[in-house]
Amino acid sequence: MESVGFKEWGIVCEALGRGRQSIILRKGGIAEGRGGFSFRQHEFFLFPTFFHEQPAKVRAAGRRGSTDSSRCETDIEFPAGSHDKIDIGFFAKLELVKTITSRETAQALEPLHILKREVVRERFEYDKVSGLKVGFVRVFRVVPPWTFPNQKSYGGCRSWVKLPEPAGELRFELVLDNAEHARRRNEFNEIIQRAEAFAACG
Repeated sequence: MESVGFKEWGIVCEALGRGRQSIILRKGGIAEGRGGFSFRQHEFFLFPTFFHEQPAKVRAAGRRGSTDSSRCETDIEFPAGSHDKIDIGFFAKLELVKTITSRETAQALEPLHILKREVVRERFEYDKVSGLKVGFVRVFRVVPPWTFPNQKSYGGCRSWVKLPEPAGELRFELVLDNAEHARRRNEFNEIIQRAEAFAACG
C-alpha cells in the first residue's frame, strides 16, 4: 500500500475519527491543477492541518451514533501543535464518490458532517464552477498513532501528500461498527438518489 496523506482540517479529522462525520466535502486547492480536485486515492491517512478559526466553522451539535456522544465538536481537544512533527491518528478507505451540483443536495448531506451551513455554501460557490466533490469513507484508528518529522513538501495548498513508510507495524481499528456504517451509507445513497430524482423531475 502506498503511503499517502489526505490533508484535512484537524477538527474534521477528529470528527471522522470519533464517528461524528462520514463524508469528506472538497472543492480543491490552488495546487490541484487544471482538472481541480479528485479523489485519486482510495486508501489514505488523514493528515491533519490546524488553524485557530476551525472550531468556529463547525456545528456544536453532536450526531447520534458517534463513538463519543458525551462531547460536542467544539469540545474536541485541539493539540497545541508542533511544527516539527506530524501526528497521524486515522486512516480512511473511500467507498463512494459523488459530484454535487445542487445546493439543496449539499444542504441535505448535513447529518453526515459537522461543517456549518455557510462553510459548505462557501466551498460550493468557490471558483468559477459551482459544486462539490463528496466522498463517503470508512475510517479506522491508527494504533499506535503514527508520528514522523514534518517537512516542507507537506506544505502548500494541495490535498494529497506522499508520506514516508511507517517505521513499525500499525494496526487499523474500525471507528464505527458494521451496522452503523451501513446505516450511514444507506442514508448517503438515499440523499443522493432523492436529489437526483428531484433534479430529473425539474
